[in-house]
Amino acid sequence: MTIERVDLPRTADEATSLLGFLDFHRDTLRLKADGLDQRQLAQTTAASSLTLAGLLKHLALVEHSWFAYRLVGGDSIEPWASVDWDADPDWEFNTAVDDDPATLRRMLDEAIEASRRCTEVALRDGGLDYTSARTNRQGEHVTLRYVLLHMIEEYARHNGHADLLREAIDGQTGE
Repeated sequence: MTIERVDLPRTADEATSLLGFLDFHRDTLRLKADGLDQRQLAQTTAASSLTLAGLLKHLALVEHSWFAYRLVGGDSIEPWASVDWDADPDWEFNTAVDDDPATLRRMLDEAIEASRRCTEVALRDGGLDYTSARTNRQGEHVTLRYVLLHMIEEYARHNGHADLLREAIDGQTGE
């Protein structure tokens, strides 16, 4: 699979700009993991247990929890629903190294597509001011604007991690 990132919107309304930046960062993570096998996706750097496999699975969880679960109030789905998060709060990171790369990529792709559908509903029903059906961990309802900005931050931070991990694996650097 060849990953091509979307072009960032240069002159667009707020919603289009936010969605463009989020899609750019989504594509960046997929690009960093593209073409690597299970062993490579499970590789760490010297001082960290973080892996690209863990990042793929973590972002799939974050996509689901922010868009489908919190924003539009959908049910928690597998594999997330049956996890004992109290026993292993980093379950997605800890189990990802045992997952097949195609499964991890499909998991993230499906979560992103579900998030896009949720975003369409929110934009239609309230725009960027659409308020979440469920609260965040602080007990607050948030707007679609907040979710999009949070997801841009989440991907940007983890894409920095992905840069370091990919360079350690095969020397690939760049965008």
